[in-house]
Amino acid sequence: MGALPDLSVDIGGLRIKNPVLAASGTFGYGDELTCFYDPSLLGAIIVKGLSLRPMPGNPPPRIVETPCGLLNAIGLANIGIEAFVEEKLPSLATIRTPVITNIYGHTVEEYAEMAERIEKVDGIAAIEINISCPNVEEGGMAFGTDPDTAAMVTDEVVRNTTKPVIVKLTPNVTDITIIARAVESAGAQAISVTNTLLGMAVDVATRRPKLANVIGGLSGPAIKPIALYLVHKVVEAVKIPVIGLGGIMDYEDALEFLIVGARAIQVGTANLINPNTAMEIITGLTDFCIRENISNINQIIGVLETNGEDHEKKGDRKN
Repeated sequence: MGALPDLSVDIGGLRIKNPVLAASGTFGYGDELTCFYDPSLLGAIIVKGLSLRPMPGNPPPRIVETPCGLLNAIGLANIGIEAFVEEKLPSLATIRTPVITNIYGHTVEEYAEMAERIEKVDGIAAIEINISCPNVEEGGMAFGTDPDTAAMVTDEVVRNTTKPVIVKLTPNVTDITIIARAVESAGAQAISVTNTLLGMAVDVATRRPKLANVIGGLSGPAIKPIALYLVHKVVEAVKIPVIGLGGIMDYEDALEFLIVGARAIQVGTANLINPNTAMEIITGLTDFCIRENISNINQIIGVLETNGEDHEKKGDRKN
């Protein structure tokens, strides 16, 4: 048997062994799924979103199943950055794969302080910024829905860290490419596309919302076509690497995102359905490359052909 295909990719200066990442919010703090497989086999782990102080999140019920999807209104519940560094990071340091922290805040200053604290900590390879959070200084409007505020947050985080900065975009905007270009101009090294779509569900018996928060974020296979389209649009709009996520359930889903130009993918809701999904995707990508005589996964990134036009290796130009 010949050499196995090279699945390693570069996302914003961070070299990872394969393009499969565990998405924030679905992999806990990195130790919840260790009974199923060795997380060192993943390209990277993105831990549950962290804030300056512990957050209890929204009251239950805060998760509802929908046809082909999941609505969640967890409310970004987390233990806070200090407890994470003291209680969770030591064990994460034993995992031989990069750990990426997802951060959020309700003011620009909170984002900046989070970046400053993380900069002083060993064992964190990169920062992913969640800009789908309400900006309390602007009456609750999400940072990610306005290009100026999205750029402002990105700039402050970049100023306060030397680690690669990834910005996770919200799909709940008129034109996601405007936000993408804004955060790229502000110094982001990569972009994650896309976060959840806003939705709701109603209990017809009680005539009440099924979520205590009324609205929540829709994820899962139902949003994959939308997420794939948004990744395609952002890849066309920016020069920095794009990480695709949204409804990825198997290796063929992952390949679709890579073909349209995503440099890596994140597995989210699928972790809650089949905890071994990420491992199955890595195996599936390896087998696909062997069957197709592809020696390096980068050969499949950005090869989408539209209207007879060959876009091969467009992703490679964005290293």
